Amino acid sequence: MKNTPVTIKDIARSLNISISTVSRALRGMPEIHPDTRSAVVRLAEELDYQPNQLAKNLAKSRTRTIGVIVPNLSYYYFSAMLNSIEESALQAGYSVLVCQTNESYLREITNIQNLMRSQVEGFIISLSRDTDNYEHVERLARKNIPLVLFDRYAESIDVSKVIVDNKAAAFKATEHLIENGCQRIGFLAGPSQLLLSNQRVAGYREALAKHGLSVGDQYVVHCDYTQENTIMQTLTLMSLPQPPDGVVMISDRVAYPAMYAMNQKGLRIPQDVAVVSFNNEPVSAFFSPALSSVSQPIQDMGAETVRLLLKQLDATEETVVPRETKVMETQLIVRASSLRAAVR
Repeated sequence: MKNTPVTIKDIARSLNISISTVSRALRGMPEIHPDTRSAVVRLAEELDYQPNQLAKNLAKSRTRTIGVIVPNLSYYYFSAMLNSIEESALQAGYSVLVCQTNESYLREITNIQNLMRSQVEGFIISLSRDTDNYEHVERLARKNIPLVLFDRYAESIDVSKVIVDNKAAAFKATEHLIENGCQRIGFLAGPSQLLLSNQRVAGYREALAKHGLSVGDQYVVHCDYTQENTIMQTLTLMSLPQPPDGVVMISDRVAYPAMYAMNQKGLRIPQDVAVVSFNNEPVSAFFSPALSSVSQPIQDMGAETVRLLLKQLDATEETVVPRETKVMETQLIVRASSLRAAVR
């Protein structure tokens, strides 16, 4: 089955006519014979041809503007990614319009509609926490509108993506805790429907299995990224009859209130419970104790995201640009919060 969008070149080849004839027929130009026009329209419907509406609108006057949609710019990861995206876009002669979803699916749809009205030439999107229906994003892909997803994505959406291997990164983080003497390791995860979080939980479980460790499902708890909910879920986890002696956190912004809750409960980090997290925010090095965290190459990820989008923006309407998934390398930055063996 063909996964790439149908172009007017495909229609022309099937009917053995020129691309320009197909283009004029689809636009209803009077010089095209009615039988030819009917054949073109009929085949276009059969093949589910979706014209690139943005390309048509901007044929005479390009805006050279990219729309970027992120969950929340108060998250360090997304603000840092935006800096990289904007820098790379400016170097290529494009400006950036930015919208935040505030983790709302409905607001994500509204953001796309507003950016379309602003005639952006393409989209860079990281899905919201609440997004579990992808029709609004898939519609962009069907219309051949240039689009790249990053960080948070859905495997079912056939577009270019820039991501990290979350499963492998979580495996490495969990194995690090095991090597530092932890036997009962918990995971403070994100929302249960979030693919990124589930991939990290899978890596955590794989590391436990490799080392012959078994913990119950109660050792994996889910939070919604808010401080209040994170504190509540942390206290639930640490109040188990046999509380974990190590915890993997879904992100640094979750780790900070979680570590606060542990301290309020009288737990020492890392002596009583070792902690490792994701994103390696700058403040992690200055936290007390300094937070071990998985670092992602944000600068390179932003540049790669723009590069993949530019490949689509620079292509002609008849060109099929292959979908690409770029998986970037991560690095575990070890600090005091996870070095439990060193303080025994």
